[in-house]
Amino acid sequence: MKTIQINATARNEYGKKVAKHLRKEGKVPCVVYGLGEHMDITVSEDELRKLIYTPHIYIVELNIDGKIYPTVLKDAQYHPVKDNVLHVDFLRINEEKPVEIEIPVVLDGLAEGVRAGGKMNLRMRKLRVKGIFTNIPERLHIDVTKLGLGKSIQVGELSFEGLELTNAKESVVCAVQLTRAARGAQAAAANS
Repeated sequence: MKTIQINATARNEYGKKVAKHLRKEGKVPCVVYGLGEHMDITVSEDELRKLIYTPHIYIVELNIDGKIYPTVLKDAQYHPVKDNVLHVDFLRINEEKPVEIEIPVVLDGLAEGVRAGGKMNLRMRKLRVKGIFTNIPERLHIDVTKLGLGKSIQVGELSFEGLELTNAKESVVCAVQLTRAARGAQAAAANS
């Protein structure tokens, strides 16, 4: 897994007014928790941009006033209209304790249903997994070569070594949908 270092400063003032003032200065109020500790920090928006607006997942080395804390991005809250970051939660990681994190999904291969004229629809771009952070890959690869027309892959059908999927088992990850062209081909084949 890739690592990124972000500079942060500890804060000891709280409340809506303080958070509003920090955001006007281009800083984001954040929280670091885990391993029996809780810290309130601030990070500049520019530092967070390289972490949040990317499809990759990172181990975040938070440099808080000169001390390094290995963490992962747990949650981010956004402004409903402006879409800028309002608050971020970081979770400290430990090599013995499992973490829960969302990982991007990559579909490998050309599905049989797509060859027959269907359209691949990726419904879940990320899956939530639980595991030791050293076992967590950068992406989850799913083989779709045997997926036929009108068929789908659900979370319950997937398994990855050393990881536990925490999404609902019935959730559809990807499906091959019938297109008008595929329906026409099926109808023509049925009539002949």
